[in-house]
Amino acid sequence: MSEHKVTRVRDVMKSGFDMIDGKLTVADALKTMQHVDTKCLIVDKRHDDDEYGMVLLSDIAKRVLACDRSPERVNIYEIMSKPVISVRSDMDIRYCARMFEQFGLSRAPVIDDRKVVGVVSFTDMVLKGFGF
Repeated sequence: MSEHKVTRVRDVMKSGFDMIDGKLTVADALKTMQHVDTKCLIVDKRHDDDEYGMVLLSDIAKRVLACDRSPERVNIYEIMSKPVISVRSDMDIRYCARMFEQFGLSRAPVIDDRKVVGVVSFTDMVLKGFGF
């Protein structure tokens, strides 16, 4: 019987991500964005008992651009999702993919020891998980 090699989230996640303050305007947040390939911004906790938030570029398109709102007048906290469903870096990507499907996710922060260490998406799981 052959053993299945387990691919972990840490093996496929993007470790480069943008952490921002929720009080930033959308315009300022986009100006500071360095990792466009993650297609999201992680919103930092305000204090230890707070939770992380997340804004997808598609959220900005739907809630700012499509509604003809000014990115200079919309704060990130107005459009972010919080709390967000996160995954552990040691999770098997098969279970991560199932969780994404079950909850309708496209990407999620990877959290270890209560700190964000990366971002994972379906694209990362499929392409890197199958060796592409």
